[in-house]
Amino acid sequence: MSKIFAVNAGSSSLKFKLYEMPEEKVICSGLLERIGEPTGRFILKPTGKDKSEIVCPIKDHAIAVAMLLDALVEQGIVKDLNEIKGVGHRIVQGGHYFSDSALFDDKTEKIIESLIPLAPLHNAAHLVGFRAFKEALPDVKQVAVFDTAFHQSMEPEDYMYACPYEYYEKYMVRKYGAHGTSHKYLSQEGLRYLKGVKHPKIISCHIGSGASLCAIKDGKCVSTSMGLTPLAGVMMGTRTGDIDASVMPYLVNQTGKSAEEIYQEFNKKSGLLGISGVSNDSRDVTAAAEQGNKRAKLAIKMYIRRIADYIGQYYVRLGGCDLIIFSAGVGENAPEYRAMICDQLKEALGVQIAEELNNAARGKEGIISTVDSKIKVVVIPTDEEVMIARDVVRLLNM
Repeated sequence: MSKIFAVNAGSSSLKFKLYEMPEEKVICSGLLERIGEPTGRFILKPTGKDKSEIVCPIKDHAIAVAMLLDALVEQGIVKDLNEIKGVGHRIVQGGHYFSDSALFDDKTEKIIESLIPLAPLHNAAHLVGFRAFKEALPDVKQVAVFDTAFHQSMEPEDYMYACPYEYYEKYMVRKYGAHGTSHKYLSQEGLRYLKGVKHPKIISCHIGSGASLCAIKDGKCVSTSMGLTPLAGVMMGTRTGDIDASVMPYLVNQTGKSAEEIYQEFNKKSGLLGISGVSNDSRDVTAAAEQGNKRAKLAIKMYIRRIADYIGQYYVRLGGCDLIIFSAGVGENAPEYRAMICDQLKEALGVQIAEELNNAARGKEGIISTVDSKIKVVVIPTDEEVMIARDVVRLLNM
């Protein structure tokens, strides 16, 4: 048995789960947030016990990691830090360099650093987390688990953009996708519903505040909706999704705003929030729509249509589909959104949803399609952290 950390470091946060492996038992989980602020917050939840919460200044990620490790010993979650045998880090952008997770050595660190321009808010923060753990646990090996790795099986005609080829050669402009760790997990778990299918064709829908879809054949990504960055693809909580590139220069000319300002609006003020004017949270938008808010109703219709359109596109790309998987915040917890999406697929793809099964699968796994549905539809809660822990065990030969 080995204790393994799964870590997701943000610019001012550190999310974590500590596992007992290979049993995949969660020992504790938690979050350190508002790092660098006077009102930092440290939440620690040991499995089977009450959570603790501390509000205090957390100067930087090194202090955050030190606080975490001290708390593990003080609360008896581990007897000794030597029990921790590995740390796995979520890394958003691995470029074309990594088609699998990798040991965190000097070479890996330098490549991740070189890719900061492709994910400036993420890769830099992930490196800060890695370095903080390296300082605190110098003898413990660490593993980089890339959001982009699962999508490296795409063919050039799926990942290339039709802009001058030199932009690909010089600046690595191409589709990379995101949520790959989640889509990989879902594709593996989905096989339990496809016993006897020789060449499974799966469309996984990771639909949360950020959202992406993935077309998967024989366990490999064929295509995915996010692009060079997570801005592309379906409409999201605050992101536009796919948009005509000429909208950018047009708005710059019309508004006098800079390209960067418009870009930030596309990322942070668009999507459900931008159309509804209410919120990026689907629950708030739904409540507003039920009260007669026309913009909220339009936002929901657009959101549903964009997702259904991608499912239809991937049905064609795969040459059919055996299984549609819904996951992540909205996909797992909003039966009404699943029903609306599947209703868009009913006539063309023969998808049939059982209302009672759909309502019962709120926040938990289950089949939601009818027996006579031409495509099986299921809800599977995603678990990116356990995939990180599994890769640590695999790469460290534990």
